[in-house]
Amino acid sequence: MAKPEKLAEGFLTAIRSLPKRDRELILLGLVKDRNLRRDLIDLATIEERRKEPSRPFREYLKERKRQA
Repeated sequence: MAKPEKLAEGFLTAIRSLPKRDRELILLGLVKDRNLRRDLIDLATIEERRKEPSRPFREYLKERKRQA
């Protein structure tokens, strides 16, 4: 069985090679599935915020408590 990274790259290569309308249909199918949509949103958020500085979770909880 192929490693997940190789499998993913194969899927991406195949999707990128399709005409725009076919790519849209595939992406729409992913987005229509509630669980896959949530995963995609989570991954997009992680990618967008990847370079932001991190902070301790307890610090975040204290801030949330002050705001409540």
